[in-house]
Amino acid sequence: MRTLVVGAGPTGLVTAMLLAAEGAEVTVVDRDPGPPESDAAAVWQDWRRPGVNQFRQTHCLLPGGLRLLRDELPGAVDRLLALGGRQGHNMIAGTWGLPGLGGRRPEDDRYETVAVRRPVLEAALLAEAEQTPGVTVRRGVRVTGLLTGDARTAGSPQVTGVLTQDGESLTADLVVDAGGRNSPVAELLARIGTAPDEQRAETGFRYYTRFFRSADGTPGPQPPWPLCHHDSVSVLSAPGDNGTWSVTLVTSGRDQELRALTDTGAWQRALKLYPWFAPLGEAEPLTDVLAMGGTESRRLRAGVDGRPLVAGIVPVGDAWATVNPQFGTGMTMGFRHAALLRDAVRAVGFDDPADLALRFDRVTETFLAPVWDNFALWDRHRLAEIDAEIRGGTYTSADEAWNLQAAVEAVRWMDPDVLRGLAEVACLLATPEEALLKSGLVEKVLALAPGTPRYAEPGPTRRALLTAVRGV
Repeated sequence: MRTLVVGAGPTGLVTAMLLAAEGAEVTVVDRDPGPPESDAAAVWQDWRRPGVNQFRQTHCLLPGGLRLLRDELPGAVDRLLALGGRQGHNMIAGTWGLPGLGGRRPEDDRYETVAVRRPVLEAALLAEAEQTPGVTVRRGVRVTGLLTGDARTAGSPQVTGVLTQDGESLTADLVVDAGGRNSPVAELLARIGTAPDEQRAETGFRYYTRFFRSADGTPGPQPPWPLCHHDSVSVLSAPGDNGTWSVTLVTSGRDQELRALTDTGAWQRALKLYPWFAPLGEAEPLTDVLAMGGTESRRLRAGVDGRPLVAGIVPVGDAWATVNPQFGTGMTMGFRHAALLRDAVRAVGFDDPADLALRFDRVTETFLAPVWDNFALWDRHRLAEIDAEIRGGTYTSADEAWNLQAAVEAVRWMDPDVLRGLAEVACLLATPEEALLKSGLVEKVLALAPGTPRYAEPGPTRRALLTAVRGV
């Protein structure tokens, strides 16, 4: 069966390889040029993806995503390592030396991943896809329209392919939208008289990132936790390949006073106020400050009341739903979504486009929509919390789900089981229900939470942060 994947990012490439393993003939199209034929240094230095805003921002291959690649596409993991990806980076290794947490446990190996920057990871996946039987990758192809057949499936239009900017018609039994946050497909669906149901957050976060490298290729110092929240700011670090890493300061998109973080001097002064992360900023910088906004979370629903809004086309990864990038879950969720599509194809095949679309929508809602819902709840409250802190106040809420999430974050340093329960969720190895509710950790969290400060990690007040940013 002919399948067309729109978008050659990580999710699109994994989707193509998984479907090709089922016997599909898969063509992947992407509007951007490919990477240089060289090593990781050249990939980082020379490859640009104008269609992907976050291409050179912080990314992380979570342990849950690495597990899927090892099980399904081990050759891709080999290529990651050949390009300098660092094997065995443990997401919670920074906690082993903290008092009261008991050090390393044998089962902590499950939190290991491969440290790699997004362009290098994508180059490895592309090289593996181009050597996969049944996969063809075409670059410089911009999709400008959707082809539809005369027949309608269950009262819905049926997509039969795409039209390119050169007037070429590419037909397929299934079109997969893997175009990411900037996918044109939603707009193109509106042109044929249908549009997926969309949920969208009113605002998002803003990211200020710098990349660094060590002089000898060794990894940078690892903070106790890769993401810590503070008064009106979050700080995020991620390890990379070949002795590189990134540090990101995350603010509300509405925070005008901290837009000054685009200045490298202001950024460096701010980072020094966070002791767990400050040492990461003392190495050789690879970039100035890379600022990124426009990261509002949104989600599409392709089926309503037991019928597909459109047949013959399905969205995967960020084309289906975007989540807060600071948690690093986007790629792993995209890989899981690709595997769910492969499973749906195994179950029903390509013969009934409506049946495939509905089945894929149902499994998406069952296995991935709850993850998105949890992040959407966190985003809404975190942004409200930052708004209150900008005004000099303290945020309170009657939402029990938010209060529990905040309590888990605050008390993780007080109990090794709570810390690992949170790590299970953060690494996408388990759901919150599996890691916290079923294990009885919620009761422990509620017992520890009273009197615990909202921000247990060392960091400045907002007033001190603004003073440093202004350089006064």
